Amino acid sequence: MKWAIATLGEVAKIERKGIDASDIVPGTEFLGLEHIQIGGEIIGSQRLEYGDISSTKFRFTQAHVLYGKLRPYLAKIALPDFEGICSTDILPIAPGPNLDRKYLAYYLRQPSMVDLANSRSTGANLPRLSPKVLETFKIPLPPLEEQRRIAAILDKADGVRRKRKEAIRLTEELLRSTFLEMFGDPVTNPKGWEVKRLGEICTNFQNGIGKNSEHYGHGSKVANISDLYEWHRFIPEKYSLLDVTPKEIEKYSLMRGDMLFVRSSVKREGVAVCSVYDSDEICLFSSFMIRVRPRTDLINPEFLSLMLRTPPMRNRLILGSNTSTITNISQPGLSKIEVVVPPIKTQNLITKVTKNIEESVRCHLQALEQSENLFNSLLQRAFRGEL
Repeated sequence: MKWAIATLGEVAKIERKGIDASDIVPGTEFLGLEHIQIGGEIIGSQRLEYGDISSTKFRFTQAHVLYGKLRPYLAKIALPDFEGICSTDILPIAPGPNLDRKYLAYYLRQPSMVDLANSRSTGANLPRLSPKVLETFKIPLPPLEEQRRIAAILDKADGVRRKRKEAIRLTEELLRSTFLEMFGDPVTNPKGWEVKRLGEICTNFQNGIGKNSEHYGHGSKVANISDLYEWHRFIPEKYSLLDVTPKEIEKYSLMRGDMLFVRSSVKREGVAVCSVYDSDEICLFSSFMIRVRPRTDLINPEFLSLMLRTPPMRNRLILGSNTSTITNISQPGLSKIEVVVPPIKTQNLITKVTKNIEESVRCHLQALEQSENLFNSLLQRAFRGEL
């Protein structure tokens, strides 16, 4: 049976019901983009008090789908189970009587729709999708019972992905605790290691390449900022493609052992997240990152990366950032960050100790990739009526 096709605006309403800051009741739950993970999982909220908010926000309830219009390639599309207010960079969508909420969320999260949203967004540094454009997106409309059946199947597949992600998160925690046990808190420095600034042990501080969205989709590989946010690692299978010149390849290509830091983040906790590039494959890095090159005679890149991922150093990096509309860390600010520098032979011990743990992470990432491929395949089949 052939399904009807409708535009989003015909079967749902984007409800931008503004609430003035002075009218917000203390204790109201607030969601910002920082509270929504890539892919749509809600990871907390803020319970507001007087003075916490100074500008108009949108209301939402458990009946809405929350759509992050800023940087739509992050697919921050959430299903809240409570009511509250949200940032105006989040659009509350109320499905009509012929549209299931979960079905709508899964439809908008599928890669083809995320790519469409990204291609239709405007703004080079902070791309946003217009609500009017979002309303024109077409959606297949099977009967409600079929929509619910499709959503239930996708829920099960999504549950497998979430378990894989939780395993990776726990393994990352093990890595950080292993570091702290071996070397102590790198901020209080109880073992009395030598302390140096990053600028003394690293060179080649450089921002990445910035191009408009129309240049993406073909060309050379570019490391994704989203992988650093979520996994603190590079995921080659997810690299974007960017149309670049030979001079740009020469200027922005990564070398094995280079470190990348998130330069700009919509959430404060995301700024200066880092990882080591551990491949010889030609790959560039985007303008939202800073590349540094550790001096391997002084610092082991894996040691440095793991140290900077411990909670004490994350706090130090965040305090070294600047906050305006988004949170930034500059090259000079990054170069001034102080780190402990044990003897290089002592640093190298971390590589031996964590080898098995990192191998476990790689296995989990491979399993996650398989789970995501299955999930994306189900998504494509679901909205073609093949489930």
